Amino acid sequence: MKVGVSTYSLYGAIEKGEMDVLAIIDWIGANGGEHVEIVPFGFALETNRELDEVKKRAAAAGLEISSYTIEAQLLQPTEKEFQAEVDRLKKEVDKAHRLGVKLMRHDVASREPEEATIQNFMKDLPKLVEGCQAVADHAAQYGITTSVENHGYHCQHSDRVQLLVSSVDRPNYKTTIDTGNFVCVDEDPIFAVRKNLPIASMVHVKDFYRRPAEENPGEGWFPSSNGTHLRGAIFGQGDLDVRKILHEVKKSGYDGYISLEFEGMEECREACKIGMDNIRRIWAEV
Repeated sequence: MKVGVSTYSLYGAIEKGEMDVLAIIDWIGANGGEHVEIVPFGFALETNRELDEVKKRAAAAGLEISSYTIEAQLLQPTEKEFQAEVDRLKKEVDKAHRLGVKLMRHDVASREPEEATIQNFMKDLPKLVEGCQAVADHAAQYGITTSVENHGYHCQHSDRVQLLVSSVDRPNYKTTIDTGNFVCVDEDPIFAVRKNLPIASMVHVKDFYRRPAEENPGEGWFPSSNGTHLRGAIFGQGDLDVRKILHEVKKSGYDGYISLEFEGMEECREACKIGMDNIRRIWAEV
């Protein structure tokens, strides 16, 4: 098991102009991380030179690059736009290969909660499968495993993730489990993590504060699909039972990358340092 940080977790410092991706890599290495997950959110990696700089800086910081994680939307209004998105994702796979990674997560589809019904999911599934197969087949030449993460409401439930992975039916297509994101669709994260660990290529850990739908916590919160109020928390300080969740991961025999994701209101560097420390401490105890 190797603990690291998603660059997304330090977006707050990027947004303020205090850090860029290279500074984030240095920070992770200096603060005990073993890997960095590259998520081009708040920055772009468009050229080979930029990709090579990231790869070189990670090596200098003593970090492995665990995954290349990007946004995508395979639900497009026309066939031409769908094919353009698939072609774009294939180019992103080429970037992942340039970085030297063997894992890549790309989004599949998102819908607003009121539209993320099981009926719409089943209607959309054939197109999602087609797109994911095309990207996974392109990635296979590099030995890269692509994956879907449980987020975006539409493909967030553990059963929907399982159905997509089994329908794509490629040995190099799996899921990146976000241990916290299941609560966004009001699913018990302990049971959902347990169900999907057999098809996991990577694990994200995250914590949330939760408040009932009838309360109004104010700014900084967002709704689950059924209206529960959620806010990102420092890992180990929120309302999720992260001890039981990490116990499920450890009990399964998973021994890959664990990537911290932080999206709370606290200062991001302090939050990530505390979060990494908590992952290691809890992992040793469960």
